Amino acid sequence: MSADEAGQWQPARSGRWPDSERTRRRLRRLAIGAGLAGYCWVAGGTAPFSAKALLSVLLPGAVVAVIAYGRGPERIQPPDSLDITGFSYWIVVLGALFEWEASAFRDNSASWHPSLTKLVDPLIAPHPVKSLAFLLWLLAGWGLVRR
Repeated sequence: MSADEAGQWQPARSGRWPDSERTRRRLRRLAIGAGLAGYCWVAGGTAPFSAKALLSVLLPGAVVAVIAYGRGPERIQPPDSLDITGFSYWIVVLGALFEWEASAFRDNSASWHPSLTKLVDPLIAPHPVKSLAFLLWLLAGWGLVRR
């Protein structure tokens, strides 16, 4: 190695964190992910229909609403044509789910006709599953806002 090359040579690891934008972005995402996971864990531990559960849902909703209001939406060009067949499948499924919930509400959700909420409750009752469902709900909301 010549003297000129030796003067410009730097060790691969200097003992400091690299000061690159990529590393900062990674660390920021890691911190946000850890904060989100912690928030979802706390929110998943709240009793259903309590004031704490209500606040744990309203707080991220308000944050996302402020972010969505602050950013103007990007205009997306309308499609040239609409897939009526695929759209009608979704409408039929949503109509059936709505009818199920409405009739269960009308019948006071008897055991012979439970609401979808009562059917799903045992599946998401464990704390880790409820926290994961809360996280997926938050990420879906964020995906809608980003779009």
